[in-house]
Amino acid sequence: MRRGAFGRTLLGMDADEIPDEVLARRAALLDRAAFRVIVDRHGPALYRYARRMLDDPQDTEDCVQEAFAAAWTSLPQFAGRSSLRTWLFAITAHKVRSSQRRRTRTALPLPFVADDEVDRHAVDPERSAEGTDLLEALNAALRELPPGPRSAWLLREVEGLSYEQIAEVSGTTTSTVRGQLHRARGHLVQRMEAWR
Repeated sequence: MRRGAFGRTLLGMDADEIPDEVLARRAALLDRAAFRVIVDRHGPALYRYARRMLDDPQDTEDCVQEAFAAAWTSLPQFAGRSSLRTWLFAITAHKVRSSQRRRTRTALPLPFVADDEVDRHAVDPERSAEGTDLLEALNAALRELPPGPRSAWLLREVEGLSYEQIAEVSGTTTSTVRGQLHRARGHLVQRMEAWR
């Protein structure tokens, strides 16, 4: 975690040890250092999610920045009925949907694994090529899914959110989430059959 201008500690504690609820209350009181910890802690996951839902890096950055700007102004109203992480995902999902509505198509052009996660000096080039092909096939299969099932799958399988949290993020019910995940998993199993 970057400690930047606010130093190694915040509120007399290592910033990594401060619970989200405390950070949210501090940020609601316009504590910029607390908000920076929130951004550092949750920003990568929100970016990952938005990037996989949108097809343009600039749209993704704009979406995540808009989500954090909305969070900053809305934190005084954050009641804590959900976790801060779930609340931030809900804001980001709303911004993603808004961005998708402004565009005529949605796609997922980049590899599922971020470029900085790929070992460019793999010892086994054949295995590396297979892995790249597998990720490309997964990307293609994900692009075929409608936004709802794709979002549910990403939030569950990549970000580890519970069904209840996904329902809250999506503004739907856990039954709908189950249905979306069933649809997404079925589609992916069918499309990825050749990779078994």
